[in-house]
Amino acid sequence: MAHVSEDKKKLVARFVKLINDNSVVGAIDIEGMPAAQLQKMRETLRDNDIELIVAKRRIIKHALEQAKESKKGIEQLEEFLKGMPALIFSKLDSFKLYKLLKSSKSEAPAKAGQTAPKDIVVKAGPTPFLPGPIISELGAVGLKSGVEDGKVAIKEDAVVAKEGDVITAELAGLLTRLDIKPMEIGLNLTASLEDGTIFKKDVLDVDEEQFIADITRLAQESFNLSVEAGYLTKDNVEIVLNKVFRECKAVAEESGFLADVVVEDMLAKAEGSAKSLKSAANIPD
Repeated sequence: MAHVSEDKKKLVARFVKLINDNSVVGAIDIEGMPAAQLQKMRETLRDNDIELIVAKRRIIKHALEQAKESKKGIEQLEEFLKGMPALIFSKLDSFKLYKLLKSSKSEAPAKAGQTAPKDIVVKAGPTPFLPGPIISELGAVGLKSGVEDGKVAIKEDAVVAKEGDVITAELAGLLTRLDIKPMEIGLNLTASLEDGTIFKKDVLDVDEEQFIADITRLAQESFNLSVEAGYLTKDNVEIVLNKVFRECKAVAEESGFLADVVVEDMLAKAEGSAKSLKSAANIPD
């Protein structure tokens, strides 16, 4: 690192030490985050033994390069240094870290020039606007509208900006007037490295309720399949044996095959048939 000041060398050395001392290293984008909120977030992170360091992209790249011999795969984080980059260091696993950071985010209105963090959808429904120029303004961003009960209403859901699109001043103003806050203020974890594996944001962003529901459904379907196929496991053996028993009993009863488990039922059935015949033939006792 020729022509680099001692302070920058010390910062790189600090990065390298933290990279080696922590099981999870994440790339963070803090672009657009107010300084006061960043400071408050840092305090929250320290309470969870998590450290965040902001530095110029070049400094972080030097640190990743130096650490790649001792930390497998760390150089892969370079491509995820987005916006205003920082690195975060934690002993929490990647999914818990992402969940913690996501829970700390807050909604914010869009501003011109910002990048949409996800698809921005405007839902169909009434608006507070009176008919007028607003109808053409809505149409300019792809929203179909009409007049209902004296107010402008949006006719159908529409995506007004896709993830990664730059938000125009017109769209930002319209979203604000519709009270739609599509932006998130917080630490944006773009990717993390854990045990040599890169976990991207789209992998880490798990809907826990949906995930549990899917696992529960798949477990039930697998269980049902094993029962139908007669594949015995410690979980289904009792149900499978009961099913086989009922099926065998039904075959025995249908074929008139006398066996211990069906003899009483068959005699009762025969007695019932005899009584019905006796009654039909009007045979006296």
